[in-house]
Amino acid sequence: MRNYSIPSLLSAFILLGFSSCKAQQKKAEDIIAKDAELTLVSDEYKFTEGPAVDANGDIYFTDQPNDRIVKWDAASNTVTDYMKPSGRANGLYFDHDGNLLAAADEKNELWRIAPDKKITVLIDDYEEKKLNGPNDIWVDLVGGIYFTDPFYKRSWWKHTEPEQTARRVYYLSKRSSTPKIVADDNFEQPNGIIGSPDGKLLYVSDNGAKKTYVYTISSNGVLSNKKLFADMGSDGMTIDNQGNVYLTGDGVTVFNSKGEQIEHIAVPESWTANVTFGGPDQNILFITAMDSVYTLAMNVHGVR
Repeated sequence: MRNYSIPSLLSAFILLGFSSCKAQQKKAEDIIAKDAELTLVSDEYKFTEGPAVDANGDIYFTDQPNDRIVKWDAASNTVTDYMKPSGRANGLYFDHDGNLLAAADEKNELWRIAPDKKITVLIDDYEEKKLNGPNDIWVDLVGGIYFTDPFYKRSWWKHTEPEQTARRVYYLSKRSSTPKIVADDNFEQPNGIIGSPDGKLLYVSDNGAKKTYVYTISSNGVLSNKKLFADMGSDGMTIDNQGNVYLTGDGVTVFNSKGEQIEHIAVPESWTANVTFGGPDQNILFITAMDSVYTLAMNVHGVR
């Protein structure tokens, strides 16, 4: 048997810890492309939100106070209005058929916008009561729609109190026209939402409580096994091909799949609302922040 002295054991642990720290630091540095800089795309908005990437890598995002959806063309790095008015759209996400889903906040609805811009209202109530205000969306591998439903009082609403008794996460199966509650956990303000590439995990931010949780997704869309993922909330979120989760608020904070912070991307705005990956290779991080939108070249890429 080999004997080790206390000093040598301490040295070994210190070296192991140093190596682990260096490895984590290297991983954090590696997710951003070498010499990449945050680039302002445009600052002509009131409040930007809800970026969603289409099959070409172009990004659609919302300027909710101005009631419009804007398109960023990845090839030309230009922005143009896509839809105005837009039902005061907030969060957006593309389904597997190329339709743009929108949390249409004006009348507390969930919309499907076809490529020809024909609008279908998928949901306008739950149990004959108005939704609080659908906020953020994620589509699972079989086309089911998860969405958060917090309550943020809007100036364009006539009502001042929510009709629903709780702020929840809902799931709309592709085979159903009625959503079901999949998370009703005394949320303060459920907000950002994103699923893992394999469809097994769902990350949900309770932005009011400044917490982000992760759930296991069952075959019928029901959520279980709730765990604290990060001790911070998020207005919006995305995930990359390494399983890193990107949370927003004070810039963009990146956590690995274990919930360990590996990176913070500073954004020169008082609030960063949302984030996704765009470009033909989905390796451009697209960030919506207050009156502006930004891009950052990455070594990782987004997933659908």
